[in-house]
Amino acid sequence: MSTSLKDSAPQGARLPIRQGRSTKVRRQRVKAAWLFLAPMLIALTLVAGWPLFRTFFLSLTDASLSDLDAANIIGFENYLVYENGLWFGVLADHVWWQSVWNTVYFSIVSVSLEVIFGVIVALILNAEFKGRTIVRAAVLIPWAIPTIVSAQMWAWMLNDQFGIINHLLMMAGIIENPIAWTASATYSMWAVIMVDVWKTIPFVALLVLAALQMLPKDCYEAAEVDGIHPVRVFFKVTLPLITPALMVAVIFRLLDALRVFDVIYVLTSNSTSTMSMSVYARQQLVEFQDVGYGSAASTLLFLIIALATIAYLYVGRNKIQLGGD
Repeated sequence: MSTSLKDSAPQGARLPIRQGRSTKVRRQRVKAAWLFLAPMLIALTLVAGWPLFRTFFLSLTDASLSDLDAANIIGFENYLVYENGLWFGVLADHVWWQSVWNTVYFSIVSVSLEVIFGVIVALILNAEFKGRTIVRAAVLIPWAIPTIVSAQMWAWMLNDQFGIINHLLMMAGIIENPIAWTASATYSMWAVIMVDVWKTIPFVALLVLAALQMLPKDCYEAAEVDGIHPVRVFFKVTLPLITPALMVAVIFRLLDALRVFDVIYVLTSNSTSTMSMSVYARQQLVEFQDVGYGSAASTLLFLIIALATIAYLYVGRNKIQLGGD
């Protein structure tokens, strides 16, 4: 009895010591991590933090592009103000809310199509067939082309006078007269979405393909032996395993889509039917030379993107935790 007490006493005494050592090591690692991250955080603060603060400050003024030094602080009047029985400011502008809806609609539809077609392309590229290397290289070409160049290229092809798209559709008997794809309020948004999807499918496909290459072969061999249908294997095995890669692809594409500017501006300029939040802010800043008003729109754009990112990460993390449990 005494022997067991002697043997158990030192073990109980050593446990707090080990915990203390592990806590000390953890603190040292955290401190070292912060030291290594400090240069990057400082650079990020200077590169991104200062312009963001400057934009928010200008949104509180009546600054004009012609004379920034003569700006006066007017508070939140650029955002919303009530005067003479009417509401004024960005939040009271129906064009702003139209641009918000256009951006959200573009983001949801574009990213959804990119994920669907990206997964299909990745599954094709993951299969064994002759000339797979050449096909993989060719698929990356749309992504490698600069957005301005690809948008201008598609603007020429979609032109209602000399565009090859209308020419091919008329030859096939699908349409009788040329369609102004980028000038029509009915088709312009879909034309923009088509161009964006064409360009960014390779990005999603590349991330999904990398995830597919890392999947264990045992699961598929067991499913093949059991005679499980390939479609069921995809939804029950493949899709859950590549979900982390899909989440990365979606969050990156969602951030790009919410701040989209170049492809919309090149194809449709300042058209209200396709105007995004970035195009709206640029119009106020450059064309109307209202720096305060445009800065307020830019600040709201940043807040919307930040909230969307936080919400997506929160939902995605909860789904992963529930799936793990």
